[in-house]
Amino acid sequence: MNGRVLIVAGSDSGGGAGIQADIKAVTALDGFAMTAITALTAQNTQGVHGVVGIDPAFIAQQMEVVLADLGADAIKTGMLHSAEVIETVTSTLLKCAPDVPLVVDPVMVAKGGHRLLQTAAERTLIERLLPHASLVTPNLPEAEALVGFSIAGEADMNRAGKAVLALGPKAVLVKGGHLDGGSAEVVDILMTSQGVTRFTHRRIASRSTHGTGCTLASAIACGLAQRLPLVEAVSRARDYVRRAIETAPGFGTGHGPLNHAVTLDPNWRR
Repeated sequence: MNGRVLIVAGSDSGGGAGIQADIKAVTALDGFAMTAITALTAQNTQGVHGVVGIDPAFIAQQMEVVLADLGADAIKTGMLHSAEVIETVTSTLLKCAPDVPLVVDPVMVAKGGHRLLQTAAERTLIERLLPHASLVTPNLPEAEALVGFSIAGEADMNRAGKAVLALGPKAVLVKGGHLDGGSAEVVDILMTSQGVTRFTHRRIASRSTHGTGCTLASAIACGLAQRLPLVEAVSRARDYVRRAIETAPGFGTGHGPLNHAVTLDPNWRR
């Protein structure tokens, strides 16, 4: 199927999240991954131990040379740790790829609790980048930060989806994996101006969930790059992530990585 995906995100030295997870996910789904690295992290399954930001001018240069030569069918953003980086990435996208579908994973906090987006930069993310997104993929803590209220159930997820849509993106996928209550089901809500699609799957008891957000967003971006309709791109990406959790290798002593090399049943559509 192919499909060129430019990923603008941070590196995870442990290989479970960030650029490493993005490349693996796009490759597993038969896309072609390209990157502009925004930050380096010293990271393993126990957490983030250090972060070194990349000069914003060099982030822009990475994006510009890739887009000028190879082009892109979809773009995915992940860790954009400062207001200056968000401004730079947004400006470069508007200059070089204004019509390319954009999936924004609003990365704010790592699985282990380390903050990956400066608090002062949240407003820049909301005002500058989100209005240009084809899809925004917040988990519940990220959605709460974007909309300013707590999310305690599915009704709140729907309310949050509407509030994020009001910020300007074409679509939002509110991911419900963080919901408390002991439910045996995980519910995600995809919302556009045309309506709402509710996705569910069985909750998997696993500590191997590091990088699920990065992986899902990149898998969706790959689907869009391959010209799948949005609902199909989300459905395939969710199935891929579910299978990657189910077959995770069990590495590390903390939040372990997924099995990004998993393959989907060719009859995944349903």
